[in-house]
Amino acid sequence: MMDNKTRILWYYRCGIIILLAATLLAWALIPGVHAFINHSIAAFAAVDQQGIERFIQSYGAQAAVVSFILMILQAIAAPLPAFLITFANASLFGAFWGGLLSWASAMAGAALCFFIARVMGRSVVEKLTGKAVLDSMDGFFARYGKHTILICRLLPFVPFDPISYAAGLTSIRFRHFFIATGLGQLPATIVYSWAGSLLTGGTFWFVTGLFILFALTVVVFAARKFYSERQKRSS
Repeated sequence: MMDNKTRILWYYRCGIIILLAATLLAWALIPGVHAFINHSIAAFAAVDQQGIERFIQSYGAQAAVVSFILMILQAIAAPLPAFLITFANASLFGAFWGGLLSWASAMAGAALCFFIARVMGRSVVEKLTGKAVLDSMDGFFARYGKHTILICRLLPFVPFDPISYAAGLTSIRFRHFFIATGLGQLPATIVYSWAGSLLTGGTFWFVTGLFILFALTVVVFAARKFYSERQKRSS
C-alpha cells in the first residue's frame, strides 16, 4: 500500500495531468482559447514587444489578467522570453504597476515550475527544458549550494525558468526558494520596468541592444573567471 506522502504525490500528478488534458482540449475545441494561445505563441516567436503589447491591450479591462496568464505560459515553455511581457506591462500600466504585475506573475510562474518539477520528476522536466539546459542548471547548484537561487536570479544571463525547474528537483524547501526568487528577481524587474516605461519605436531595440551587450559582457567576465580558476586548480 502507498504511504500518505506517496498518495499525495500521486494525487498531485493526476491533477497536473488532468489540467494539461483540459487545456489541450480547450485549445482544440474552444475557438477563443485556440486563438489566444496561437496569437501568444506567434507574438513570442516574433520577439515582438509591441505585438505583445497590442495583444494584451486588445483585452481592455482584462488586460492585466491576460498579461498574468501570458507570464504563466512562458514560464512553462521555458525558451519563451519573459522580458517582452515585462516591457509590455511597463508600457501599458506604467513602471510601478506594470513592474508589480510582472514581479507577481513571474513569482507565480516560478512557483508553478518548482511545483511541476517536484511532482512530476526529472524526466518530465528534461522534456520541458532540454537535458543539456537542465544539466547546466545542476552545475550551478553544485557550485553555489543553498545560495544558488539568489545568485542565479541576480545574474542576467542565467535563464529564469530552468532554475525554477531545477530547484524543484532538489531538497530545497519551497519557502526558501520563493523568498530567494522574490528578492533575486526584484532588481531586474525594476530595471526592465523603468526602461519599458520609456520605450517607444526604435528606442526599444536600442535599449534591448544595450541589455544584450551588458549580458554578454557579464558572460565573458564569468567565463574568464571560471577559466582562471580551472587553470589555478590544474597547476
